[in-house]
Amino acid sequence: MEILWVLMALVMLGFVLLQISRRRRGAVGLVEPGHPDAADPANYGFAREEELDIRMPGPDEDLLDVLDLVQRTQDYRGAQQLLAGTEAKGERRWQRVQAFAGAASLELRQRPGGVGETPGGQWLRVWRAEVPKDAGGAAVHAEFLVQQAWRTATPGSDDFRIIMEEAKAACGEAALLAPGDPVPYIVELSVARGLGYPREEFEQLWLKILDRAPNHMGAHLAALQYWCEKWHGSRELAYSFAEAAAARAPRGSLLAAMPLFAVFEHLPEVNLVSGFYQSEVVTKAVHGALHAVHSADRDDPMQAHVRHLLVFFLVRGERWAEAMNHLMVIDGHVGALPWTLSSDPAAEFAVYRALAVAGYEANGGSPATLPH
Repeated sequence: MEILWVLMALVMLGFVLLQISRRRRGAVGLVEPGHPDAADPANYGFAREEELDIRMPGPDEDLLDVLDLVQRTQDYRGAQQLLAGTEAKGERRWQRVQAFAGAASLELRQRPGGVGETPGGQWLRVWRAEVPKDAGGAAVHAEFLVQQAWRTATPGSDDFRIIMEEAKAACGEAALLAPGDPVPYIVELSVARGLGYPREEFEQLWLKILDRAPNHMGAHLAALQYWCEKWHGSRELAYSFAEAAAARAPRGSLLAAMPLFAVFEHLPEVNLVSGFYQSEVVTKAVHGALHAVHSADRDDPMQAHVRHLLVFFLVRGERWAEAMNHLMVIDGHVGALPWTLSSDPAAEFAVYRALAVAGYEANGGSPATLPH
């Protein structure tokens, strides 16, 4: 019995010391909006929660303009022209293919069609029917099928497998139409994960991508999913894949941030280690991502993906000023990890943004002290 009392006393003492330590470090908590202690993100020029764009990680005005035109007129030709003028091996083409496919998929979900009603996303079906040899339309259609499988069916079910097999065939057709384009093979990475390709078959697919676009960040992020513990790999395999990509990354490449994505994919559901987000493995991955962002081209469309994940880790690690620096760049768009895993990405992002502002101000920061 005496041992039990000693253990309880040690637990209570540890809790008190933890609270004192957190106060000294300027730890913060959320309060109700309007509370006198509430920090106001609007003071920093941040967008209101309802104004946050959940479709993309960062701005792409050409894409937004074309998406608006296509959905308003149901005429696919704007999308066809935009993809035709987008570099085949670049990150932006892959993002635009995803965006057009996602728009068609969401339209179909909102308007499934019925007697006398045209289903949503009809413009994509017309695109494929009128110009079946168009490589852009074929790639969008393949990605559309992939997104339909994940959105409408349960992985492992017959319905899921049927749609994924159709997507696999569509990827093959798209690849034949554009032999040097890595996008059809990047789309197939999601098929490989869903259908559980054997490792040898997956690695053959991955070699086709490396032959066409060896430093494609989007492709690496898609491939990482396959190697994760929750799918067909393990923590060790995912870390190994990410670290190998970072090690061979050319100067200015965002591939140096890959280990941070591997860490995120294997976060413990219950964190039993004190200071996990200040631990060596997290700190090393964060520093790699910070270096990648600072050395990469400012126009690299994958910059936003890395910055969004950095905000998550920097806030968790109570590195408020650094988090604020990245928020100033990415605010307004939240279509990226980790926010897209939430049922309400804008609200999830807004919570972390509010924490960053509160922590920054609790440690003496203000709009005047933040670099612009």
